[in-house]
Amino acid sequence: MQPLELWGGHECTVSRVGDATMDQTGRSGHWQRLDDIDAFAALGLKALRYPLLWEHVAPERPGLNDWRLADRQMVRLHDLKLRPIVGLVHHGSGPLYVDLLSPDFAAGLAAHAREAARRFPWVQDWTPVNEPLTTARFAGLYGHWYPHHGNERSFFLALLNQIDGVRLAMAEVRKVNPQARLVQTDDLGRTYSTDALNDQARYDNERRWLGWDLLFGCVTKEHPMWERLIALGFERRVKAIADAPCAPDIVGINHYLTSDRFLDHRCERYPHVQPGGNCRTRYVDVEAVRALTPPPAGVAGALREAWARYGVTLAITEAHNACTRDEQVRWFASAWRDAQVAREEGVDVAAVTSWSLLGAYDWDSLLTRDRGHYEPGAFDVSSGQRRPTALAHFLRRLADDPQAAPDISGRGWWTRDIRFTHPPSHARREDAPVRRAERNPKSTAPIMIVGASGTLGQALARACGLRDMEHRVTTREEVSLCDEGSIEAALDRHQPRAVINAAGWVRVDDAEREIDACRAANTQGAALLARICAERETPLTTFSSDLVFDGASASPYTETSLTKPLNIYGASKADAERAVLAVSTKALIVRTAAFFSPHDPYNFAAWVVRELREGRPVACAGDSVVSPTYVPALAHAVLDLVLDAEAGLWHVVNEGAVSWAEFAVRLAEASGLDARLVETRTGAELGWVAPRPRYSAMTSGRGRLLRDLDEAIWRFSHAVKDMPTAALHRSAA
Repeated sequence: MQPLELWGGHECTVSRVGDATMDQTGRSGHWQRLDDIDAFAALGLKALRYPLLWEHVAPERPGLNDWRLADRQMVRLHDLKLRPIVGLVHHGSGPLYVDLLSPDFAAGLAAHAREAARRFPWVQDWTPVNEPLTTARFAGLYGHWYPHHGNERSFFLALLNQIDGVRLAMAEVRKVNPQARLVQTDDLGRTYSTDALNDQARYDNERRWLGWDLLFGCVTKEHPMWERLIALGFERRVKAIADAPCAPDIVGINHYLTSDRFLDHRCERYPHVQPGGNCRTRYVDVEAVRALTPPPAGVAGALREAWARYGVTLAITEAHNACTRDEQVRWFASAWRDAQVAREEGVDVAAVTSWSLLGAYDWDSLLTRDRGHYEPGAFDVSSGQRRPTALAHFLRRLADDPQAAPDISGRGWWTRDIRFTHPPSHARREDAPVRRAERNPKSTAPIMIVGASGTLGQALARACGLRDMEHRVTTREEVSLCDEGSIEAALDRHQPRAVINAAGWVRVDDAEREIDACRAANTQGAALLARICAERETPLTTFSSDLVFDGASASPYTETSLTKPLNIYGASKADAERAVLAVSTKALIVRTAAFFSPHDPYNFAAWVVRELREGRPVACAGDSVVSPTYVPALAHAVLDLVLDAEAGLWHVVNEGAVSWAEFAVRLAEASGLDARLVETRTGAELGWVAPRPRYSAMTSGRGRLLRDLDEAIWRFSHAVKDMPTAALHRSAA
């Protein structure tokens, strides 16, 4: 058995919803960056799943091919000796002149495969259609994707067309390269259920194999799905496939935390889930990991089941988790370990694939809505430029040392009780998942958070706890930023992997009177901490403010904008930025603004909701425009940046620009309160002592890490809707 290989692939779906097409490769900017292939190769990948999609090459009519982009990228892959696994259709319907139900789909795909093979005869590995069964479900059975059918016959027709497309495409490829291999991918999960839904679960668990079974020539009269297919009029086609199968050389397993499902007829247990059902029973279909105990067998179970069924070489062809950076690393490390253990048990697993190398867009809605929701992968391309994340760093280490463990401690959320978003249901004894116990991760150095009592320090500690990340929070008594000895003692005691400075002076108006105290906390303390951390080569993250700007801009400030503070507080932060960056190349300075949080009563949003609930008017500034920042999301974004080992200036705010009065109106509307009670005033009328910029909205040129302001306001209002008004004390800010 060859050594376990590290593969990769960028999310390249071309999905069609109605008349709108969403192209993931285009949205990621891959075509515009000539060095993406070099960056992929630098990860140490042995192979790359790479799209030569039919829709890209011949979008207007058959035979009118444009290979210019493909030529450039394929030449580079060849030069770098990075083996491509070429995909021809990826969750797509083909070009607009064909679709999954068209009688000429398979022949058209075969013609495209023929041209691709002739152009790149050196390519050995091919995936003509990615996830044919999954695509057939989403397009033919559930109606999510084009052509939006919702019946069983359309599902089977879409599947058979894709399987025929694979067979005919590989026949054309092998005319050019007889040694070409078929790497056939599909999502492989398992369905669990309550006793009342045994039959449905049994059907689902047979259907999940159907694409591979067809290609292996297994769908004959003895197959459990035979009668269903024949009853729907597909006897001739199924027999033709069985007579001329195209067995995969490698069975590619795509498995996500959403792949394993749990069916429950007790719909009342799931008040926030839309029920579905079959013709006999109404039920909900939820992620098994969110409801089942013990948890599902996951990747390990999928490998064992596929090996037992087919006995051919397997590969995990997509391993990706749309979550925080530590969880992304843990999930890939878990898949890699599962593959290693399976190999030790005699299962022929060839590779594990890091999917979504460039991240992905709008998969939270299954590509049914174009909302611009981006999730990073091994690289973050939200700025238009490619930035390696902690996952990329781990992949490089893994390529050098297949036994490498992630340097992030803690367990994935899918192994902890926080995974339950529904009442736990016990698996039946005979159906109980068999999951290899997670290895206890080695202890790693903690993140040290300076500033235990503040809004930010508490939020960072809460986020670390949710993510099961080692951390230590220091109090003012333990660490004084005015005392070099106390800083060094704390660093000696905790030996942190990184330090986050969440301490500092926050009272903007008081700073005008207490200048020395403000500068001591914000400037001198931050500079001292930065120097000591730099001497120890310990990464430091500290925070700055939108008040470093003068407000003369007509558009949001970026990291390269010049600073020109109007008040003492802003000046203390601007001076701290310069001092910190002067002594440390590993320091990260996060500029942020206008905190609001459901966990802290001392913020503007909490005060507005409290006052409006009690029917009192709120007077808010209309002459100061800011970018409010939702603190829980900010904390998670900062931790991701720390794990990514980022440095320099970074703006982290929710996307949006509002005056304080407009912010209050939006809070009222989202909370179902009377927005007419919001009164617009000037800052002077409100008694502001320190001058504020009239406009201090910010955005980032390095990568937008938080969602838009409206979504953040919705999250805040949702979090406080059941909170007693007494808990929302008037803000002291």
